[in-house]
Amino acid sequence: MADIFEKLLRSYGPIGQHRERAHGYFAFPKLEGEIGSRMKFRGKEMVVWSLNNYLGLANHPIIRKTDADAAQQFGLALPMGARMMSGNSNYHEQLERELAEFEGKEDAILMNFGYQGIMSAIDAVCGRHDVIVYDAESHACIIDGLRLHPGHRYVFKHNDIEDFDKQMERATALISKQNAGGILVITEGVFGMAGDQGKLKEIIDLKNKYEFRLLVDDAHGFGTLGKTGAGAGEEQGCQDGIDLYFSTFAKSMASIGAFLAGDKAIIDYIRYNIRSQIFAKSLPMPIVIGNLKRLEMLRTMPELKEKLWQNALKLQAGLTERGFDIGNTNTMVTPVYMKGGVEEATAMVMDLRENYHIFCSIVVYPVIPKGHIIYRLIPTASHTDADIQETLTAFSETKAKLDAGAYKAEAIPDMAEVK
Repeated sequence: MADIFEKLLRSYGPIGQHRERAHGYFAFPKLEGEIGSRMKFRGKEMVVWSLNNYLGLANHPIIRKTDADAAQQFGLALPMGARMMSGNSNYHEQLERELAEFEGKEDAILMNFGYQGIMSAIDAVCGRHDVIVYDAESHACIIDGLRLHPGHRYVFKHNDIEDFDKQMERATALISKQNAGGILVITEGVFGMAGDQGKLKEIIDLKNKYEFRLLVDDAHGFGTLGKTGAGAGEEQGCQDGIDLYFSTFAKSMASIGAFLAGDKAIIDYIRYNIRSQIFAKSLPMPIVIGNLKRLEMLRTMPELKEKLWQNALKLQAGLTERGFDIGNTNTMVTPVYMKGGVEEATAMVMDLRENYHIFCSIVVYPVIPKGHIIYRLIPTASHTDADIQETLTAFSETKAKLDAGAYKAEAIPDMAEVK
């Protein structure tokens, strides 16, 4: 019998294999200072495009005061225990009511984390006879939720309604054959890497042809899309067709936690059967009270969303005018697609950070195919015109270097030696 740890130490995985050189710079970097569009990285001020602080609430003075006052009044321990046993409060229930009302649903349930929340929601809803049909570019939290599912699952090509129709035919045939179970369709309101919205309306229209329920993960759409900020369903005019609406507080609300909203009967079922919440400590009171204030600001201060979109459209227009490929994004998420290898991407990122003081996230092989580079820029309401112009200049100059082959000779250095 082999030592299970030996298997792990033989291969640290496609990302972990670079850990010794990348740690602290490309992986697990440390941004310091007050949260905002400019923070410090290794002692240098950077324009930061890697924070999911869409509405700029993370460091808003009203939020800072609310969080501090709640912590002073309640501490971090209250309420103690899981909500079902001893960890419930009027504030938790108030937040659930307000979220349900905001999303046009009958009820909502709070969850401790977004990643954990949607995984456990899938587990609570689906049994071994049920079939899940999901978008190929679903977030890792959905994929991990699918791994918990003991039944069949079918994937459809990203936002491809023709292929979705084919997979629904397969799922429906299987349900008919086994004479048991139902179908849950899972997609996203906004796909966080490419920035395109899920085709919610087209999927919902197929309820006339197939019998299924729809779960939408709208982590990036909540607070940023729709007339009131209620998300992608509101934006596309099909919120009523979403059976289970899920979002996290970690994006537009710059906080911790998540929620699931839907019909009262099904939310009640989930409330009494979702293992990750039944057996986990309740969200601390300062987090809940802070989220109530964040939701209030999201609802009553439309200027925050307006500023986010002003910045996003300026950034995207500037990139497009300079010949950059930003794909099919129709949200504030701004991908920039380029050609190049891992070494070139590494050198380019270092140039952006060390010489242009621009900090943004990059995706390369093995997450995407070899020879491709994706920068993902996350505009926020906190960014300024100066931030945008400096970034556009930096991207233009470094892209010229990339195209000229200036980064080809660069090798991945030991990040510990980079000062």
